[in-house]
Amino acid sequence: MSITVTTWYLEQTSPEDLRPSPAPEGGDLRIERAEVPSPEFGRFLYTAVGGDLHWEDRLGLTYKEWRDILERPGAEIWVAYEKGTPAGYVELTPHDESAVEIMYFGLLPAFRGRRIGGHLLSYGTARAWDLADRWPGRAPTGRVVLNTCSLDGEHAVPNYLRRGFRLYDTKVGERAETPTPGPWPGARA
Repeated sequence: MSITVTTWYLEQTSPEDLRPSPAPEGGDLRIERAEVPSPEFGRFLYTAVGGDLHWEDRLGLTYKEWRDILERPGAEIWVAYEKGTPAGYVELTPHDESAVEIMYFGLLPAFRGRRIGGHLLSYGTARAWDLADRWPGRAPTGRVVLNTCSLDGEHAVPNYLRRGFRLYDTKVGERAETPTPGPWPGARA
């Protein structure tokens, strides 16, 4: 059985495009860079955030493949913590001299709908724009890109648009319908 999936491609072409969202009031929210490349932590974030959103492309990666992704020069993971608990993350991946992709972004299910996502996306996008400041020899960022699809949360596209991203392409395709794996095998069983 197959399902129709729409994928939207969005971009910012200037740091002035970013329309930041403030931190939610009344909480103990902080955002920190995960500076030590850790395949275990990267996979934890990926499965915890994307488990109910059909994120599957990295589930079969080996430890070495995870390490290679996380150790790539310019690759960064920024994690939002609420009262010491991981709430979500943004993964930045440089592609060429000036393009940076927000490869993954999202919140763990318990933290969705609490105004954390807009702030985390704003913070991660700002870090994509100033990536060259942390990676000597890298050219300044000239474009920040991301994509999302109809399997992601219903608030994804509106959040991206509110932060100043613009749609530059849309694709519609078919894919096999698979059960949502959950944050770990059998979690939703």
